[in-house]
Amino acid sequence: MVEGLSRAHVLRFYWDGEAAQSIEVPAPDFFAVGHGRFAPVNSLAVVVNPANALNCYWPMPFRKHVRVTLTNESPDEDLKLLAYQIDYAEMDIPPNAAYFHAQFRRARTDRQNPYVILDGIRGSGRYVGTFLSWTQLSKGWFGEGEVKFYLDGDKDFPTICGTGTEDYFNGSYGFPTPFSGPYSGTTLPASDGGKPPTFWSLYRWHLMDPICFDQDLRVTIQALGWKGPKYDKLSDDIASVAYWYQTEPHAPFPPLPSLQDRMALVLPAPVPEPQQK
Repeated sequence: MVEGLSRAHVLRFYWDGEAAQSIEVPAPDFFAVGHGRFAPVNSLAVVVNPANALNCYWPMPFRKHVRVTLTNESPDEDLKLLAYQIDYAEMDIPPNAAYFHAQFRRARTDRQNPYVILDGIRGSGRYVGTFLSWTQLSKGWFGEGEVKFYLDGDKDFPTICGTGTEDYFNGSYGFPTPFSGPYSGTTLPASDGGKPPTFWSLYRWHLMDPICFDQDLRVTIQALGWKGPKYDKLSDDIASVAYWYQTEPHAPFPPLPSLQDRMALVLPAPVPEPQQK
């Protein structure tokens, strides 16, 4: 577990006097820790070390002022210890340097499929990362869904369409073991074939392959499994963090899910076994 931290503790960043936050993410998820379950992350942008050491190396330029808050939204649990360090350097910022943004979402895929990772982005910038905290609620393989990037006026057809969840996170033929690399990883132990739910924490950083946009951006992923010989729409639970840079002003964020909607895992009703005649 991530000692002391949960989705009740929300990080927010405000750049250069803006009234609306540019980053709004539960603290563990911001550092690619999903489901409140600690796992080491050894990447270029985020490093999570034993025990509970959450480190972030995303460049975050600003001109004059930054405000960073961490809010405990739990009505009955105090955060007894919070230690942090923020380092910065004074230097000239290029006029075209964009601001860092991150946004949290969560939904059940029986209600939203494709799942929306990011939408409503207006302006110019580049998309640089995805973290998915995916709860698989049925047996079988879950990773056939395509990740799609709709750029600059795309409607029905995205500019970039992937070949499946496992490929987007730089795996192939499943995720048989955890791995954590510079640009991608799946950090929780793979399923042992036991009874669901199965928990996946998946990250992909677009550092060498940024997704650039000039006007608008929408990012989705299908929740598709494989029940050979066909694909199967899944009723899973997905929480996500999208990371991107863009010029200001940015479009308003959708409301952060309530504490209950951030925390609670609602399992599907069990399907009764067919009775034999």
